[in-house]
Amino acid sequence: MRRLIAVAASVAILLLAFAPAAFAADPVSWTGRGAIVSVDGTVDVPSGQMVDAVVVVRGSATIEGTVNNLVLFSSTATLTGATAHHLVVVDSTANLGPGTTVDGSIATLHGDVYRDASAVVTGPTTTLDADLGALAIALIPLVIIASIGFLIAMVVAGLALAAFGARQTRTAEDLITRRPGHVLATGLVGTIVLPLFFGALILSVIGAPIGLAMLFIGLPLLFFVGWLVAAIWVGDWLLGQRGTREPVHPYKAAVLGVIVLALLGLFPFVTGIATLFGVGALLVAAWGSIRPDAPAPATNPGWPTTMPTAG
Repeated sequence: MRRLIAVAASVAILLLAFAPAAFAADPVSWTGRGAIVSVDGTVDVPSGQMVDAVVVVRGSATIEGTVNNLVLFSSTATLTGATAHHLVVVDSTANLGPGTTVDGSIATLHGDVYRDASAVVTGPTTTLDADLGALAIALIPLVIIASIGFLIAMVVAGLALAAFGARQTRTAEDLITRRPGHVLATGLVGTIVLPLFFGALILSVIGAPIGLAMLFIGLPLLFFVGWLVAAIWVGDWLLGQRGTREPVHPYKAAVLGVIVLALLGLFPFVTGIATLFGVGALLVAAWGSIRPDAPAPATNPGWPTTMPTAG
């Protein structure tokens, strides 16, 4: 890992530190010290010339002089009678021809280095593929632990919603069940219109704080709660198939639904579609609470058949 960091740092230094650099797609022939950066081109360092650094991206290089640092990205380099101190080969091929000397380190990442029998390499040769593979293996337990922790946090959030927002959650679930098309369309429109609306608020002086707060806090919270509502609906549906649906607080549905929907989220678009349903249900429920349906007019009981008499 330290070698990988050192190589990355050296590449950054090579790209930024040396003053005279040539960025070219045409052939470059160097006759002085400095650095060469060639993209989609060719580089030629003739015999007797010294270059501090040569970086070749998707090109080729012919080196017969001295190069302190040679870095190849998706390129090919041929060194003949040359001297190099450090060589980095990334998805490239380096041919160390007759009379070539590399007195520093060689690092390869998905690259090949072919050496002539008379070529001399005195420094260490490191294959970074193994280092990256070891790093990936080392990260697997961390990813698993982080995933489990995230899942536990989602379950806790679902239980909190089931405890303190049971009535609102039931309302949203009922909308998903009775009006799935309307809910999905509302969720789709909301995910497009709301960010545009709050983004427009940022352009105004007065509305900028509201727009920023809603874009970075309000909308992510809406999408998160919408996903939880969809998860609880999934859990309730599964429990309903067994006749064990909870009447008031959907605690079991929250645990079951979060786990099931999290696993289904491994498939493409499942999380997005579920979130659209949840967000749409929340928006429809919120609109219904703001503008409830007008009560139906009372049925006319009819007029009496006889008029009361004065008496």
